[in-house]
Amino acid sequence: MQREERTVKLLNVDTVKQAREKLLRAVSGKQNQIEFVQLEQALGRVLASDMVSPEPVPAFRRSTVDGYAVRAADTQGVTESIPVFLEVIEKVRIGTPALRGIQPGQCIYVPTGGMVPEGADAMVMIEYCESFDEKQIAVYDSVSPGRNVVSIGEDIKKQELFLKKGTRLRPQEIGVLSSAGVHTVPVYKPWRITIISTGDELVSAEEKPEPGQIRDINTYVLEAMSRKYGLEVVEKKVLKDEKELLLEAVRGGMETSDLVVASGGSSQGEKDHTAAVLDQLGNPGVFTHGIALKPGKPTILGYDEASQTVLMGLPGHPAAAMMVFELLAVWLYRQMTGQPEPPGTIASIETNVASAPGRATCLLVELQASETGYTAKPILGKSGMMTTLSRAHGYTMIDTNKEGLTAGEAVKVVLL
Repeated sequence: MQREERTVKLLNVDTVKQAREKLLRAVSGKQNQIEFVQLEQALGRVLASDMVSPEPVPAFRRSTVDGYAVRAADTQGVTESIPVFLEVIEKVRIGTPALRGIQPGQCIYVPTGGMVPEGADAMVMIEYCESFDEKQIAVYDSVSPGRNVVSIGEDIKKQELFLKKGTRLRPQEIGVLSSAGVHTVPVYKPWRITIISTGDELVSAEEKPEPGQIRDINTYVLEAMSRKYGLEVVEKKVLKDEKELLLEAVRGGMETSDLVVASGGSSQGEKDHTAAVLDQLGNPGVFTHGIALKPGKPTILGYDEASQTVLMGLPGHPAAAMMVFELLAVWLYRQMTGQPEPPGTIASIETNVASAPGRATCLLVELQASETGYTAKPILGKSGMMTTLSRAHGYTMIDTNKEGLTAGEAVKVVLL
């Protein structure tokens, strides 16, 4: 049931850590839905359970080279000038097993990927063999047991956990699943998101702005980020700064989405309605209004238990909106689906950088490779300028209590 409208007055801003903790507490009762998809449709999806192999991979001893299966003991002491002569008793075709096992003094031809016959414990590459006739070869290489042979279960043992819950499936994971015989994959249903951008000055990307107008950026950026991280975009809207329009859009989003994001209208201006709308429609409503972060201070977070919808108001400036979305919305989705933190690298900051007093600073950087590692070049610009983000390889966080960075200081860069 919709609650009566009330004025939201939260005087203290949260740190990023506090905001994240509040988000996790708010969604503690939210259940992720699981579905099973065919392996061909699993790319980019997130595993909803640990994967245990029902069988060993490979299921037979497999040759890694084109050559002859031998008993390693028969090749001991062999050199390029002192070969050993072995009897060729069979030639294995790829995809079929050998019909015979080998005895001392015998060998069998096996192609790359073929099944190593019983009695053999090593493979000699064909480059080190010389045929005298169809029945005999000279071997010029001394091999040890296991040489050029993949053992049963050497890649994946039977009942081994080979992919963990929370793994986002890349092409290489698709290949691993296929090798283990998994053709139907349990994955999380992606969170559904409604994206709203507000502003009287906004026009669509295909329109020519009149004086004082600008093209909308946020819906395109946030939609692209959502798809990049596996969220399903239900709807995106660009609205005028009218409270009733925002009420209607957020209410509709709560009926269809796990996350409703509204950019713009989150500061304390005369026409900034986002906080009041999110608090009016949500229950318990808004729990954060303002984050000690540069850029991104005018951020609003809320939740509605009945619809299990996360409500989020982002700054209107595109670069700030993008970074807050990365630090909070994407982070929360990763947490809820068990995904690991994004990759990072250590780099040396190129110049001195001042931080914002009382706020954590999210500093965009461009990475430059050198003989000793990476140098992080700060990308400085106002939060409304998208070119700052287009040049960035990643970002580093300057802690609230840190005065800034000193040239040459090592920093962790989270890759975008």
